[in-house]
Amino acid sequence: MSEYLSLKVAPQATMTSATIRFFVHYGLFIAVSNLAWESAHLPLYTLWTDGETGDLVFAVVHCTAGDLMIAFATLCIALLLVGDIKCPKVRFNRVLGLTIILGIAYTTFSEWHNVSIRQSWAYSDLMPVVRGIGTGLSPVAQWIFLPLFGILLVRKLFTRNINEN
Repeated sequence: MSEYLSLKVAPQATMTSATIRFFVHYGLFIAVSNLAWESAHLPLYTLWTDGETGDLVFAVVHCTAGDLMIAFATLCIALLLVGDIKCPKVRFNRVLGLTIILGIAYTTFSEWHNVSIRQSWAYSDLMPVVRGIGTGLSPVAQWIFLPLFGILLVRKLFTRNINEN
């Protein structure tokens, strides 16, 4: 258990072509899956009933771009803290777990800040809210399932190539 709690900066590693393909395919998965997720959970926000079509399109595109940045930032931070650039081979569970934890932490803060403080957006009555933190369940679930499935899928596709390099 203590091995999962120790945070040491990962040793220097070189990027291989397989590692670059891993990041590219993860980014493609994250972009497409978040585009679908953002579109599907629009009714959980008041923008769904209050906004025009252009507002909805802008929100989906804007949020998907933000999701892509969050996904890469959380993965890279996890790799720097506990992983290795060859994450499908080295310290995979730590990298995956920390990536998800960082995504949830950022999303929880961002949703709270934008809903409660800035009032940039609001939840509709359809949004289930996580008790105790007041954050919508859909954004939290988004940062559990999409990075989980994305990293697992890409790892499965590229483990052989990365292990060979």
